[in-house]
Amino acid sequence: MTRAFVLVLDSLGVGATADAARYGDSGSDTLGHIAEACAQGRADKPGLRQGALAVPHLCRLGLGRASLGGSGRLAPGLGHDGPCAGAYGHAAEKSAGKDTPSGHWEIAGCPVPFDWGTFPDARPAFPRSLVEALIANCRLPGILGDCHASGTEIIKELGEEHLRTGKPICYTSADSVFQVAAHETRFGLDRLYAMCAEAKRLTEPLNIARVIARPFLGERADNFVRTANRKDITTPPPEPTLLDKLVDAGREVVSVGKISDIFAGRGIARTVKAKDNMALFDALIAETARAPDGALVFVNFVDFDTLFGHRRDVAGYAAALEAFDRRLPEFEARLRPGDLALLTADHGCDPSWHGTDHTREHVPMVWFGPCVKPSDLGRRESFADMGQTLARHLGLAPLAHGTACAIA
Repeated sequence: MTRAFVLVLDSLGVGATADAARYGDSGSDTLGHIAEACAQGRADKPGLRQGALAVPHLCRLGLGRASLGGSGRLAPGLGHDGPCAGAYGHAAEKSAGKDTPSGHWEIAGCPVPFDWGTFPDARPAFPRSLVEALIANCRLPGILGDCHASGTEIIKELGEEHLRTGKPICYTSADSVFQVAAHETRFGLDRLYAMCAEAKRLTEPLNIARVIARPFLGERADNFVRTANRKDITTPPPEPTLLDKLVDAGREVVSVGKISDIFAGRGIARTVKAKDNMALFDALIAETARAPDGALVFVNFVDFDTLFGHRRDVAGYAAALEAFDRRLPEFEARLRPGDLALLTADHGCDPSWHGTDHTREHVPMVWFGPCVKPSDLGRRESFADMGQTLARHLGLAPLAHGTACAIA
């Protein structure tokens, strides 16, 4: 029996999809624009990084070639002179939108056949009836925010008022999400989680995909910092995913990072949490050593999206990619005969783009491991092709969606 590993570099898009204009994202290209900025010196930051984007191991496996396929151009620093070691391609999302749950579910073989509800980019953003019910049911003095916002910016703007008044900060984005920021100790973590659970119940009729608790610490605008105790309360997938099929077959599915939250805890045998990308990589290494035959280890590297994509931090995103790349050989060295690994993303979040939202892009699809035959897999019509390929590799019956890639 064999094992599989899915490494989601959260938000690492590789070029706008054909329908990107519908989302205002024509021309977006997360990886390509980062590489261009590095080559032009616009991503140099003393003490952090400088020069061309240096991700030789990712490029050796085929990431640069996947980027060329998705965007139609090879960005500087993404070429590789030697033979490719992986099977590479790029995939378009069949699900509507560009949100985290839909992207992950489709990777696991479950495209979303409907549009999620969203809140308008207006002040106030939330229906009055929703706010009034939330205040009454959670015994709140009121709420702050009630708008589209960057999480870090709205905490900086309203955090001190939150401490004075006890009112939680509620905000949203272009995604189907209701987010609540509150001080972890002054407001209370359990109280925040309970409030978010009630918000999820109240937003169900509006078809909102996620409610996210965003605890933070600090006493002033200049030292507020979000903690690792984020919690996502997510609507379950609309039909069984690869993860459900594996657990039903008695296999072990290990969630590393926020995967369990994204799948509403469904199809997960064990959950491992970690605070940042490098801690997540440490957890991946540990799970590679202990995962039994037939297991799936599913990891989301969240920092790319939350710390750098949404904050439009090109230099930080580039440095995070380089740090990830430096550790990749550690993981490769621990793969066993028959193991299969996948590098991909769930959407884009171009740090050079306008606004702070995700971008509608192709995602890279890079397969590697002892059993992989290097090849160009081209463009795939759905992320579900990845789930179908994993199902075949793990010896499951075909899933309802997707076409398996010829990788061996």
